[in-house]
Amino acid sequence: MISKRPAVEFHNDTDVLQARGPKNSVDAFRPYHMLVEPEFCADGQVEDVATVFLTNRECPFRCLMCDLWKNTTDDRVPVGAIPEQIRHSIQHLPSAQHIKLYNSGNFFDSQAIPSEDIAAIAALVGSFTTVIVENHPRLCNDRCAEFRELCGNQLEVAIGLETSHKQTLRQLNKQMTTDDFARACEFLLKHNIRVRAFILLKPPDTSEEQGIQRAIESVRFAFDHGVDCCSIIPTRAGNGIMDRLQQAGLFQLPQLRSLETVLDETLSWNRGRVFADLWEVRQLAECPECATAKIERLNTINLCQRATPPVVCQHCG
Repeated sequence: MISKRPAVEFHNDTDVLQARGPKNSVDAFRPYHMLVEPEFCADGQVEDVATVFLTNRECPFRCLMCDLWKNTTDDRVPVGAIPEQIRHSIQHLPSAQHIKLYNSGNFFDSQAIPSEDIAAIAALVGSFTTVIVENHPRLCNDRCAEFRELCGNQLEVAIGLETSHKQTLRQLNKQMTTDDFARACEFLLKHNIRVRAFILLKPPDTSEEQGIQRAIESVRFAFDHGVDCCSIIPTRAGNGIMDRLQQAGLFQLPQLRSLETVLDETLSWNRGRVFADLWEVRQLAECPECATAKIERLNTINLCQRATPPVVCQHCG
């Protein structure tokens, strides 16, 4: 008899929390990281985008694959702390046309970003062409539209769809459905707020080929609901529970060639921008001889949003 591969169990918040290590030490009045990097923007130009990784309270949605909790606080930061973090970043970063305020969770969660700070934040970022924040679909409500009005510029909300595969989405403990995502997109677009989506490549209990196909299907699902920018994020370990799944044989890192395949296919549709997330991407390379060239190709595609010739390797074929 052929043994059936065990499936990933449905883990809850308690399981995720129990598998964790300690958090990093952070300062409530300073972002835990900040940078400026070029991005192919919605107007078809490559422009500088400042990204401020805000220090704030941990996200209440404890997704199976998330490691962003490592740089969060246990309690809500004091009123005034978030504007000070943004002010510090703007003062110390090179100038940029656009700004991302990524807070390891949900920008419109009042326990993460105090409501009292919203007007001050809007005033600080109002001179940027675009303000991009991240948010859970269940928290996409009138606060989004109010913030857009206060900013007076283009607001874009990044949502972690992760996957349109319904069972996998349930296994990720996202506490959302594809219907939640669709409703959030409809609401945001109605209020002239752009939407980008994060898509996981090869989440747990997924073969390499399934990972490719489901990521492609998820990008299509996002575009079908009005998203105009998708970021493909290779699923990684390192948060505790994912390491346990890896040790149990229920998760393996995706391969670099899979990221190439998804990017090449979805960009060919010309339906919107698609980016390959290249953070620590070298660990996905099967062949060390062609890894650098393949990563450089992916970076080039990110910046031009056009297909380039594939890398031909004499070592791995």
